[in-house]
Amino acid sequence: MLKSSEPYFICMYGVLQFITFYAPLWGAILFNGFTYFQVNRMLTNATRMAAGMSDRQQQTDSRVDMKAMNRWGYYPLILIGSWTFATVNRIHDFIEPQQKVFWLSFLDVGTAALMGLFNSIAYGLNASVRRTLQQKIDLWWPEWFRKWLPGFIMLRDQAHESEMISLKVSVEQ
Repeated sequence: MLKSSEPYFICMYGVLQFITFYAPLWGAILFNGFTYFQVNRMLTNATRMAAGMSDRQQQTDSRVDMKAMNRWGYYPLILIGSWTFATVNRIHDFIEPQQKVFWLSFLDVGTAALMGLFNSIAYGLNASVRRTLQQKIDLWWPEWFRKWLPGFIMLRDQAHESEMISLKVSVEQ
């Protein structure tokens, strides 16, 4: 009778793991990246055409739209960064199951665990969240410590920027 620790079962487990998890994962990452690229290209062309037909009034609105669109492009990069080491580690474990690499396992677990942090930074850290953080910092941290903070955290004297896409509809008469 075959035991579950025999090389046959270890090999089949690796193959099954690739077929059911890693192949669909990388297929979804490639599909998301390709779709983002196509949508971004289409919207850029449509914005250029619209700006060419209008009186350049919507150019400031298109910058806000492109800022939000560029933020969507972080999603495939976050997935690639979070799952690359896990995939390499599984391939290595499949090829040489008896030889584990500590640093590769460490990077595997570390980058997969940071996916939520990467998503929250990419999508949640918008202008209103940065303003709220600055207000909290102003309340709690002493003045001598605040002057040592980097310039990107200090948001005083800056115009309130909006990262939301405007849904203005102009009616021509």
